[in-house]
Amino acid sequence: MGFDQISLKGRALRLLAGREHSRAELQRKLSPHETEPGELARALDELEAKGFINEQRVLESVVHRRAARLGAARVRQELQAKGLDPQAVAQAVAGLQDSEEARAREVWRKKFGETPGDANERGKQMRFLLTRGFSAEAVRRVLRGAPAEDAED
Repeated sequence: MGFDQISLKGRALRLLAGREHSRAELQRKLSPHETEPGELARALDELEAKGFINEQRVLESVVHRRAARLGAARVRQELQAKGLDPQAVAQAVAGLQDSEEARAREVWRKKFGETPGDANERGKQMRFLLTRGFSAEAVRRVLRGAPAEDAED
């Protein structure tokens, strides 16, 4: 290997320094740089054994970073795209569903802040929240103007 060529482990560590990555993500990003079969798997095994790759941390990181702005459906998509264990993804998403309406209300408040004046505006607000991955039920409740705990007098 030439001096100018960074090792696969080095590349993986560089990626992990930026944010948590799942093994599947690292595999996908680094496979073009693999020069001999099995080299990447060995490097990833070593990093996993040393705790540099940790699926639970990846899960928690995504939930922590994205839950405030996205609904459970979008968070589930992101977690699945990272190739994480389906059972762990299901548990993480189940935890988010309890706070779905409150999170949707907060996103709505920051973006719009007032109930829609007409059907056109209502549709726009609904689509915005739905594309963020909030459930249709949570979106309906938010736009129905269910009294929020912190409603101003």
